Formats: sequence, C-alpha cells, structure tokens
Amino acid sequence: MEIAQIVGLALLTTVFLLILRQEKPVMAVLLSIVFSIIIFVFLMEKMASIVEVLKELTRRAEINYFFLATILKILGVAYLAEFAASICNDAGEQAVAKKIEFAAKIIIAVLALPIIVAILESLIELLPG
Repeated sequence: MEIAQIVGLALLTTVFLLILRQEKPVMAVLLSIVFSIIIFVFLMEKMASIVEVLKELTRRAEINYFFLATILKILGVAYLAEFAASICNDAGEQAVAKKIEFAAKIIIAVLALPIIVAILESLIELLPG
C-alpha cells in the first residue's frame, strides 16, 4: 500500500510542478526538493529496518562488523549522492549534479579500499608458495 501512496503523491506533485514551472519556476524547484525530502523521510524507517537485519545477520555469522559498516557507508554515499544529483538535475544544474556524482565515486573508491585490500590479502594467503 505504501507504494500506492508514494505514486499518488508523486503524480499529484508532478501535476503541480507542470503548472508551477510555467508561472513560477523557482517555486517548482522548491516543490521538487520538498517532495524529495518527504519521500526520503518516509523511507528512513525502511532503511533502518534493512540495516538492523544486516547487523543481526552479521552478528549471527560472526563476521567482522567493519565490513558491514563499510558497505553501509558506501550505500549511504551512493544514495545521498543520487538524491542530491537528482535535485540538482531538477533545478537545471546538470554540471553540479555531475560533480556530485564524480565526488561520490571517488569517496566510494576510498571507502572500498580496505575491503579490497582484505580480499587481496586473503587471496595471497590461499595461494601456494
């Protein structure tokens, strides 16, 4: 049922955006940002549930929490960057959106580095001689 609420709100917002863009483009951008924030806040509880399940699975499997924490940080960077880039695109600022996406890619690479090193070290240990 939640998706029906999201789609309904999105369609209503879209109609208002179509009207506002002709008369008051600045207000249209603000409405788009407000809609994005509402959706983000609406889904925070869902994201928290996913994190809790992953934490519990990590605990049960006795996996180093560092890896899960790093993966969650990477997901957070990706989602926030996509969110911000979409808002910038909606505002007509494609150049700024591209810079956000580029920065996110670099940050993700830096965050992933310890995991990559750990995987390579494990492979080296498995190789003979």
